[in-house]
Amino acid sequence: MKSRGSFKKSTARVGIGESERAARVAKPSEGSVQDQVSYALSWLKEKSTAQDRDNLARFGITAKKAFGVSMKNVQELAKRLGRSHDLAAALWETGWYEARMLTSFVDEVDRVTPSQMDRWCRDFDNWGICDTLCFHLFDRTPHAWSKVERWSSGRDEFVKRAAFALLASLALHDKASGDAPFLASLELVERASKDDRNFVKKGVNWALRSIGRRNDSLRSAAVVLSRRLAESTDAPARWIGKDALRDLTRKR
Repeated sequence: MKSRGSFKKSTARVGIGESERAARVAKPSEGSVQDQVSYALSWLKEKSTAQDRDNLARFGITAKKAFGVSMKNVQELAKRLGRSHDLAAALWETGWYEARMLTSFVDEVDRVTPSQMDRWCRDFDNWGICDTLCFHLFDRTPHAWSKVERWSSGRDEFVKRAAFALLASLALHDKASGDAPFLASLELVERASKDDRNFVKKGVNWALRSIGRRNDSLRSAAVVLSRRLAESTDAPARWIGKDALRDLTRKR
């Protein structure tokens, strides 16, 4: 006859087993796109914490709908979901910050369209979603360079931020392009350097530094521009130039 303690352990093991089986049945790959979205939102809600919600505010990330989930957990969920363009589109439409972050790791790069990029870019409402999409998804597409130029003249703060976040991401990840497009993009950097909006200014600075770090030739060109901006009478350009100059001229 089993003791009460043994019985509790036994039922606990049964409970865990049932939970695991339920999770397997509910695995997103086994349901419709809507089932997968429901799974994702439920999973995110379960993983939300007060600390992660506080972190959003602490880092200046404003979102109308946010659970408060760490990036580590967002990426863990992405692994569970796998790649699916249709799922990414459905996740985006939910409007939830973390669900939209998921699309960076879930969407299929070769199925991302220029119109989709424009549409999602217009929805950017904070630097977190802007930078994550540019850094993990948009810069892998063949449309990236054309979007840098187009978005750099945008009026919306986060559309313009996206242009330079994308340019910075290309400088870090695009191994196929030579120096020419990066040298040409320095003109866009200089043109946008007078924009005093916080997230644009920081995006422009990020792009300038990233280009300069790519190789010695581009570093020289970026340093020349940084020095010119550092002497500007426009405060944002002066800040961008001085900060980039410190970064690109210090010993590494």
